[in-house]
Amino acid sequence: MRSDQMKKGIERAPHRSLFKAMGYTDEEISRPLIGVANSFNEIIPGHVHLRQITEAVKAGIRMAGGTPVEFGGIGVCDGIAMNHLGMRYSLASRELIADSVELMAQAHPFDGLVVIPSCDKITPGMLMAILRLNIPSIVVTGGPMLTGDWHGKKVNLISVFEGIGQVKRGDMTEKELCELEDRACPTCGSCAGMFTANSMNCLSEALGLSLPGNGTIPAVDAARQRLAKHTGMQIMQLIEKDIRPRDIATASAFKNAIAVDMALGCSTNTVLHVPAIAHEADVDLPLEAFNEMSTRTAHLCSLIPAGSHSLYDLNLAGGIQAVMHELDKLGVIDRDALTCTGERVGQNIKDAEVQDKEVIRPVTDPYHNEGGIAILYGNLAADGSVVKQSAVAPEMLTHRGPARVFEGESDAYDAILGGKIKPGDVIVIRYEGPKGGPGMPEMLSPTAAIVGMGLDKEVALLTDGRFSGGTKGAAIGHISPEAAEGGLIGIVQEGDIIDIDIPARKLTLDVPEDELASRRAAWSPPEPRIKKGYLARYAAQVTSGARGAVLKQP
Repeated sequence: MRSDQMKKGIERAPHRSLFKAMGYTDEEISRPLIGVANSFNEIIPGHVHLRQITEAVKAGIRMAGGTPVEFGGIGVCDGIAMNHLGMRYSLASRELIADSVELMAQAHPFDGLVVIPSCDKITPGMLMAILRLNIPSIVVTGGPMLTGDWHGKKVNLISVFEGIGQVKRGDMTEKELCELEDRACPTCGSCAGMFTANSMNCLSEALGLSLPGNGTIPAVDAARQRLAKHTGMQIMQLIEKDIRPRDIATASAFKNAIAVDMALGCSTNTVLHVPAIAHEADVDLPLEAFNEMSTRTAHLCSLIPAGSHSLYDLNLAGGIQAVMHELDKLGVIDRDALTCTGERVGQNIKDAEVQDKEVIRPVTDPYHNEGGIAILYGNLAADGSVVKQSAVAPEMLTHRGPARVFEGESDAYDAILGGKIKPGDVIVIRYEGPKGGPGMPEMLSPTAAIVGMGLDKEVALLTDGRFSGGTKGAAIGHISPEAAEGGLIGIVQEGDIIDIDIPARKLTLDVPEDELASRRAAWSPPEPRIKKGYLARYAAQVTSGARGAVLKQP
């Protein structure tokens, strides 16, 4: 056993003595030791209940003959960090999470790992860690929050963000916004919609690194506790069969995950996280793989924020296994890919059935004939940019308008709420990329303000930063190269005409080349916003958003 390095033989008597100081018995020490990474904290609704999930996992490990060894992890709540300095730390936290799990599992050689994340950067960070370590591992997340009910409507966190714009516009009173605030997030769990957290939790299931049901069973459902117990039991099977994360997360598994991503209309942040996870698995996953799969699959689920269906609706309709069963009819699912159940995908989805054909549409009658995400290229995004095309109004799929240029998120947000943005405008927010931000902050506040001000069918927003999975409208992010690295977005001027053609995958700055050359010659990078501490180190090491914003290797 791997854990023998810290417990077997006369030379390890001091090590065993330290275990016994914590109350471990000889019998417990002799069993396989399973690291249990619990990312519980009291600042994220998706994590506040993870003590209970963790206890269920530990019970499952004990039932199957192992000894659980729990340790903690960090996590940022993107919603609470939104629209202030804190958001610059969110994406950057992903690398710290991966590093910390690696550190704990190498310093203490566990025989296997169960990682228990739930929200935006924690799930991809822990997935990155288990693929880097490549010891038997499995994921179970905290599950989605239920939607709220307000005046007979389903509401969620994004409803509150959009409510700010509605108040500014005069369509909602401050009292009504306060009522909405009380109703929008009624339970623990990852925020109710196909936002980044739930997107990644669903994709962990599609990759085969978590058990069926992980992506959609609600946080407050007793089935989530049972799933956690089964996860604890299953890690012992993975150890017995020596099934490791890289045996599961192959190139075929990543193609399966991207197909599910397209069918669900997941967050654009998956285009950052999935390549970063693939990087740890030593799987080459170019950005163009998302476009290739988008044209081969279809958008089958119209989920919050683009549609009306919730994660709970998706769970009742059959969940991720039913989605994969339906996608299999298009030939985009590799049925031979291994999963953490110990079975192949084909066996897992064999008996999956779609229970509601409005929530999971047949491939013959999809919501859209292409997948939910598109990668746009052009002189403004030579290395690519990302849009959730399934959340764009038909009239905004092509758009030509004047640039309204802002050097950061806050100024743009104030301009939107101040009524300074007019129909037809193309808002450009720059110096918010991985290096320039630093940290590539999410911009839910300005996109929600656009919706709240009633401009989402008339105004586009472009940025080298990124968006929340709760964003809808013609919001195009991850523009690469970013402004801080000399990308063309850094020399866009007020009033320049920008052409957006999502069906053609084109993003073009309509300015003569000689003028662009003159501007490039005059451009110089601005002073870094942050010059010391973790974010300064992160900015010095981070790669492009087109490469998943992973850190440069020594």
